[in-house]
Amino acid sequence: MSTVAYEIVDVFTDRPFAGNPLAVVYGADDLAADQMHALAREFNLAETVFILPPTAAATYRARIFTPERELPFAGHPSVGAAVTSMRRGLFPPGEIIQECGAGLLPLSVRESGSATLTGGEPTLGEPLDPAPLLALAGLAAEDHELAAPRSAGCGLAWVFLPVRREALAKIRIDDAAAEKLGVAELSIFSWSAAPAEAHARVFCPGAAVPEDPATGSAALGLGVYLVGAGILPADGTSSYRIHQGIEMKRPSLLDCTVTASAGQATVATVTGHVCPIAKGEIAVPPFIG
Repeated sequence: MSTVAYEIVDVFTDRPFAGNPLAVVYGADDLAADQMHALAREFNLAETVFILPPTAAATYRARIFTPERELPFAGHPSVGAAVTSMRRGLFPPGEIIQECGAGLLPLSVRESGSATLTGGEPTLGEPLDPAPLLALAGLAAEDHELAAPRSAGCGLAWVFLPVRREALAKIRIDDAAAEKLGVAELSIFSWSAAPAEAHARVFCPGAAVPEDPATGSAALGLGVYLVGAGILPADGTSSYRIHQGIEMKRPSLLDCTVTASAGQATVATVTGHVCPIAKGEIAVPPFIG
């Protein structure tokens, strides 16, 4: 039976059994998309990333799958893939380029086991009515604060809903309401200006893994949102930190920056550690397509 190698790592944590678990698969160069997707369903984690030879001027190519679909980009697979590949000797610590569906993304990988990811081009949506978003999260009007919700991202867009810190523990997502609104990616967060940090819960309603304990793409998007809402400075580079996964008993820490010019975010980064958990071989699924 043919097999491919894999590692399980926890991302955005410096200790095991915290952060966001990730499967990183090697030697899958000859697998079709259906076979990769079957492996992602078998691991049944939020994401599985396949490390492949690049087709452009990059260090490697990453294909990222959830149990439901392939993603053009995701943060914790990008950080986890870079650190794990460095540890396996695919390249030395330093500056690398990841090729993925969102384009060529730079990462800085450190021997200590952390990496900084620079997101793709920032996008920012128009302000949204908070009422239906609060309702689908089981929250009340008085739980909303700070600014209007809106979508933002750097390769993968999320809807951001700011709430009181006390509201985070009360969240109960209504999947049917989320589907009716067309909300598939939702970050609900509280903000503290001093220090500049957020506590966040990030949801993918209706997905096999409906809540994420650490979400790099949402961390990047939050910086775009905060600049657009006038909460972080309109010019220059600002640092902020995100605590996530607390309610899931998988605490995570994401250190971020966002650079802005004239009130618009231009670049965002997210940094995190990667903790190895397990490694082995997994059978190659039969070709389905």
